[in-house]
Amino acid sequence: MTGSAKIGVLTFHRCINYGSYWQARCLVEGLRRQGREAVLLDHQSKRIDRAEWACALRPLLPARAPRPDLALYSAKVRKFFEAFATLPLSAPFSLEDPQDMETRDTVVVGSDEVWNFRHPWYAGCPLFFGDGLKVDRLVAYAASFGNHEAGDGIGGRWAERLEQFADITVRDENSRELIRKELGREPAVVLDPCLQFEELCRPQHADRGFAEKDGVVVVYGHSFSEAFAMAVRSWARTRGLTLISVGYRNAWADEQHLAAGPDEFAAAMAGARAVVTNFFHGCVFALVNRKPFACAVSDYRSHKLTALVNSLGAEARLIAGDPEQAVLENALDLPLEPTICERMAALRRHSQACLDHALD
Repeated sequence: MTGSAKIGVLTFHRCINYGSYWQARCLVEGLRRQGREAVLLDHQSKRIDRAEWACALRPLLPARAPRPDLALYSAKVRKFFEAFATLPLSAPFSLEDPQDMETRDTVVVGSDEVWNFRHPWYAGCPLFFGDGLKVDRLVAYAASFGNHEAGDGIGGRWAERLEQFADITVRDENSRELIRKELGREPAVVLDPCLQFEELCRPQHADRGFAEKDGVVVVYGHSFSEAFAMAVRSWARTRGLTLISVGYRNAWADEQHLAAGPDEFAAAMAGARAVVTNFFHGCVFALVNRKPFACAVSDYRSHKLTALVNSLGAEARLIAGDPEQAVLENALDLPLEPTICERMAALRRHSQACLDHALD
């Protein structure tokens, strides 16, 4: 495929979610930096927008956000809208009826949980399985079935849709097993685009706002167990560190920065001493910036979290159940092992080879 081939990236690029935004941005901008003519396919849906915005304003559904938090979450949403406007986008078209989509030589589906049948509003969306796309060649990069278990299968009609893909790579072992079981293929497991094109995730300027403070620890996520939260708080107190919760309210943190936009999130991660999270991209951004991190395991994210830390030999950073204080402290105090960085570099080369194979 020539560098002038028109490539469309199909993913969840308008989610009010730092990880979704950054993986979309990194993949499309990474391709463009390599000289490829790539844009994000700008699918739009009022149904999806309503669900997305409702979740952004009430992230702990069904609980309501306090009025002061609602104003901050609204400011966060506006910052996401501003960030979306800067992305390289195709002409808009309907998610449910993509007849106005521009024709592309290749469409890259992924990354993110594009095939997750348990996603609260994108589940079973035919477009992400290739239906209605105007394209000559269809491939998937770092795609995932999310928390849809491999043992549950996907059914013949969805497998038939996936047979259209000329090349498939996935982000986790659960997704790999599903493709192996349903299609008889052996897809490679590749890096999330934020790790694949990690230089794009780092702030391009020195002003990092609150992250410039000494001794800042970023807390990213929500619904942590009380035992995990208290263990982290005890660790921070004994070291004189400040816990700053970014994007979501965690009452046990010292400061709340709920209105942070995507760039502020990236800057916070770059300026932190360590990262406390229960989100996949909390781990990813800690790795991008070579920060110690501790991640509490949740059922919803267990597949992608386990796959990530296992691939890098970072299992000690994943905390299951009520944490042992010494284990948590080691995860947050000790710098990343050199072997983690070496494995990331090797996986980056492997992932780039897979991407080149899919597109060339």
